[in-house]
Parts: sequence; C-alpha cells; structure tokens
Amino acid sequence: MKLKKTILVIALFLVVTGLLFAAGRGEKAEEAASKKVSLYANITAIEPILEHYNNTTGWDVEYTRLATTRYVSTILTEVDAGKLTADIVQGPLPILEILREQGVLANYNAKAAEGYPDWAKKDGIYLFGIEYVGLIYNTNLVKAEDAPKRYHDLADPKWKGQIVMADPASHATTISWLVGLLENGIFASEAEWRNWLRGLAANDPMFVASFGPTPAPLASGEKAIGISMPKYIVTHAPAPLDYAKTSPILGSPRAMALTKGAPNPKGAEEFLEFWLGTDAASMLANDVGEYVLAPGVYPPIAGFDKMEVIPIRELSDEEIQKWGLEFEKIFAK
Repeated sequence: MKLKKTILVIALFLVVTGLLFAAGRGEKAEEAASKKVSLYANITAIEPILEHYNNTTGWDVEYTRLATTRYVSTILTEVDAGKLTADIVQGPLPILEILREQGVLANYNAKAAEGYPDWAKKDGIYLFGIEYVGLIYNTNLVKAEDAPKRYHDLADPKWKGQIVMADPASHATTISWLVGLLENGIFASEAEWRNWLRGLAANDPMFVASFGPTPAPLASGEKAIGISMPKYIVTHAPAPLDYAKTSPILGSPRAMALTKGAPNPKGAEEFLEFWLGTDAASMLANDVGEYVLAPGVYPPIAGFDKMEVIPIRELSDEEIQKWGLEFEKIFAK
C-alpha cells in the first residue's frame, strides 16, 4: 500500500513538474515572440544597424527585403488573407502612399521627427532620407578642377567613352533622375534638356543594369566619371572616388511607416523612434553613406554639409515606361 502511495506521489510530482516546465517554456516562448518586430523594406546594407539595435535593446527586428516590383502586391495579399506580419514598412514614397490609400498604414505621431522638415511628414509616413544621385569620378583620372561644374558639362565631347551610368531605357531611378533634372529647373527649357540628352548619348556612355555596378569601372580606371550615388565614396573606400560639386543634387525620397493593426505595435513604435533619431541616422550616414533628414547629420563626404539635396517626384509606372522608350531611342547605340 505504501509502495502504491509512493508511486502515486512520484507520478503526481512528475506531472506537476512537467506542467510547470511546459508553462514556463510557453511563457518564455510568448515573451520571445512579444519581443519580435517585423520590418519589410528594400534598403540595403542596414544589417549592422539592426544588429546594434537588437543587441542594445533586447528587441529582435526581423528584416524581410522586398523588391519594389512586388512590394505592394505582397503586402496587400497578406492583408486580404488577414495575415499581415509586417509591423513596420520602409520603401519608396509612392509605394507607401499606395499602402496608405489601401488603409494599411497607421497615422502614428513620431516624436523623433519633430526636427524634420514639414514636407518629410505625411500623415504617418516619414521621409527619413534621400537616395541621392550625382556625378562621381576617379580622382586618378580627373582633377577636382576639371570635374564637371554643371550637369550640362557631361555633354562635353571630352568625356566621350569615359562615362558609366545605369541604362536609361530600363533603370527606373535613372529615368526618374533624368526627368527630375528637367522638372527641377536644372535646364532652362525642355529644348535645352533634350539637346543635352543627345550630347550625353553622343559621348557613348557605358550602360550597366543599376547603380550598384557603376563604381567598379570607376575604381578600376576603366571609366573616368559616372552618373551614380556619392555614397559609394564611403562604401567603396579607399577607392579613388570623389564627387562633382554640381548643385542641387537630386534623389528619390526614402520613407517609413507603421502598419495599422501591427502584430507588435509597441515594438514597431520604439523601432520607428530609433530609426528617425540621431543614433540610427548617424549610422546610416557614416557607415552606409546615406543622405538622411535628421537635423545636423551628414554623410562623411567632404563638403556635403553645404550641398543642397532635394527630393524628386517619383514617376508613375506609365511615365517610367513612356520615358524609358523615349530614352532608348535617344541613347540607341
């Protein structure tokens, strides 16, 4: 009888211990899940910033990179299925504006954005930087005094065979940038702009698929100058690269927002406040070479604190297609 009681006590002990262990494990799993934040984005080279945030705050920001072409469709598919996992989204401004129109975004008032320009705050969408494009060159081949002083100078025959750029017939950002030069008054008239385009085409530029491959032929000395991103001066250091002081420098705005009904709204809010704050902005500028809108923060490129950098209008898909076909004719080899 005593033996049966002993066995029963042991069995009960094991059951209770197992339940407590399972409950504790469940609580830990729930706690871990509550510390996860899901970020959908299409900005590159930010992993060190996310690692810093995770290590210093205890949050676990999971980064899912979405291509611009499938960004909206991916998120709206998740929304329709009632399975949106993104707490926070980052992407080109037009994409976030579409998501806002579809009721996906929350109208959160970020304290960290108080010093930002008014045009950078759009009903819960925050512009935190500009994907800036300019003229960069190989300092071993081009002296600073000989670098272009105006965008017009790229049509000078002295640059024939010495230019690299993303294909203006297919690269959306380059198409938007070229049109932005016209729309922002860099050229006095459309006729002058078109004449410049023909002069640039006559200089037989080397075409690559996107901005990413543009620094390599410059760093190697294969080409002397490129329509590219000055941030590569930082990310490709110590390559012999500098930028032409053409002003203003134009670029596409980068934006971020919280999702409505985010799985982890507290974590999303804290991360957005961090991202818009000086610490994250300084890392984006110093480590990635980004041009950010946080007051007083600039990429570590000589003279950039004095450069005017302005956002260009994002073209619609129809406009991209229209101008791409037109530029294809102008730049036909």
